[in-house]
Amino acid sequence: MSTATTMRVIEISAPGGPEVLRLVERARPRPGAGEVLIEVHAAGVNRPDLAQRAGTYPPPPGASDLPGLEVAGRIVALGQGVAGWQIGAAVCALCNGGGYAGYVSVPAGQCLPLPHGFSMVEGAAVPETFFTVWSNLFMRGRLAAGETLLVHGGASGIGTTAIQLAHALGAVVYATAGDAQKCSACERLGAHRCFDYRKEDFVAGLLAATADRGADVILDMIGGDYLPRNLAALAMDGRLVQIATQRGREAQLDLALLMRKRVMLTGSTLRPQSTAAKAAIARDLHARAWPLLESGRVRPVIQQVLPFAAAAEAHRQLEAGAHVGKFVLALAATAAHPLSPE
Repeated sequence: MSTATTMRVIEISAPGGPEVLRLVERARPRPGAGEVLIEVHAAGVNRPDLAQRAGTYPPPPGASDLPGLEVAGRIVALGQGVAGWQIGAAVCALCNGGGYAGYVSVPAGQCLPLPHGFSMVEGAAVPETFFTVWSNLFMRGRLAAGETLLVHGGASGIGTTAIQLAHALGAVVYATAGDAQKCSACERLGAHRCFDYRKEDFVAGLLAATADRGADVILDMIGGDYLPRNLAALAMDGRLVQIATQRGREAQLDLALLMRKRVMLTGSTLRPQSTAAKAAIARDLHARAWPLLESGRVRPVIQQVLPFAAAAEAHRQLEAGAHVGKFVLALAATAAHPLSPE
């Protein structure tokens, strides 16, 4: 570990567009009790970062004001009371903020070993989407083998993760996406069929494909006017899992239809949850999803790797919406090469 006391960071100079991101020097953090300090090799870029930059998604109390919710790197210091981790361990971690930096302090329970054979770039593309999908789709939505899943935004980082995990664990997966190329990508990842929502009615398409039964679970990040359509597309005893509201946070709900179908409506946001809750998700992920990653049955889908200083460009491309999968910022020259977790 370098003895320098400063580090490079990407900070939000003021709420606004990608141009407000700037590369500056800040003091290096120190790990608090129960935390580890990670030397960041790569950092994932996610939609919550865009919302924070725009001023609509402030960090929770006590979290860093820097964007960045997932990183991969090596542990360089241990806070008081940390057990089970060693200095030098290669990890990927879910951050409460501060990932766009040379170093970040993270609660030890939110770290996972870098999957065997993964590069740091691949590792940095895992935590935010895998924690989100696992906790919502499998822990809250209780998706089981043999059930039917509909994933909205199938070409996104969340969508590509959900399709692969659900397919690998025996669900029949359908998805929606915005063009033929994205739909093809979803089907290559394991979707039985992907509906181009710009050209076809996903409700009619799904009901036709399932002999009018519908989906047991729908994972939705759209919100707004998708709510009544999702309700129409759900099977009896279906579960609608809401994880974002890209088309609005308010909608009309037909309560009679909800009752008649015995629908469960749930959802969550990840960042405000407690350290203990996130650690519980991490343990479940390590037990059940890590074997899929290490066997190659599931892999993070990465659209592009950009230099750390090009964070604004990564934000522009993510907002443009032409991507499939994730954008990752590389801080170290070794980030794109597989490193042993040992």
